[in-house]
Amino acid sequence: RTIAMHACLKQMTLDLELRGLAKHTRSEYLRYARLFATYHDRSPEDMGEREIQQFLLHRLVDDKVRHATLKVTVAALRFLYATTLKRPEIAVLIAYPKVKSALPDVLSGSEVHLLLEALQEPKYRAIVMTTYGAGLRISEVCTLCIEDIESKRMLLHIRDAKGGRDRFVPLPERVLFMLRRYWVSARPQGPYLFPGKEPGHPISVDAVRHHLHEAALQAGIQKPVTPHILRHSFATHLLELGTDIRVIQMLLGHTSIHTTLRYTRVSPTHIAQVQSPIDLLGTPKAKKALG
Repeated sequence: RTIAMHACLKQMTLDLELRGLAKHTRSEYLRYARLFATYHDRSPEDMGEREIQQFLLHRLVDDKVRHATLKVTVAALRFLYATTLKRPEIAVLIAYPKVKSALPDVLSGSEVHLLLEALQEPKYRAIVMTTYGAGLRISEVCTLCIEDIESKRMLLHIRDAKGGRDRFVPLPERVLFMLRRYWVSARPQGPYLFPGKEPGHPISVDAVRHHLHEAALQAGIQKPVTPHILRHSFATHLLELGTDIRVIQMLLGHTSIHTTLRYTRVSPTHIAQVQSPIDLLGTPKAKKALG
């Protein structure tokens, strides 16, 4: 049983690599497939729809995971059955949970400033400034290498991002100044700009999350401050500054414009600038635009 389970997961690892999925996605899919097999103490090839439903219900009721997390679990099991086990008839029966389209939390410009002021340690201040200043995912910041900082061109090279795509994003002058201050004080060794405790490994997302939480408490910010809220804030603030939504999509590395469009629902400034047609009635502009 253990041998069959191991062989199945090994084949899934190869399938994920051949599909070119991002490293984080491969890791998550394998983790959920392993949890599924461990929960039933059986190899996935010996199970089907009933065991999958039992596992998903266990995750939802006993583990109390969010529907968004459950959605990733479903994606992992669908890949496992459709691709690795060659049983697509099972995969199509695994329905995705309906996830509420909640508006993301966003910090105001003043709150971002207070947060940065509360971060005294150069390393974490540099990480947070880079995350917000370039609108990056926290995993992208943590795995930045020294060679990814192109100061002459004022660009950051983001490698192997979500979906396995590379991209360039602008390097703000203030961020570059902070990175240089951090470099002088830390002199990081090895490939990573922000190394972790273990040599040759990047800083962990959990370490950043902890320092960010402490800084938010010190700054008196009541909103739940996570690394991803900095990315949301970056996108929303760009929108409020009048940046084209397509440019924001490119900077964030979104494959679909629909993912980026949710920020148009967040920005009250952007919404407030929309003029109702009723205000134009009876004016020359209305005759030209509305007929």
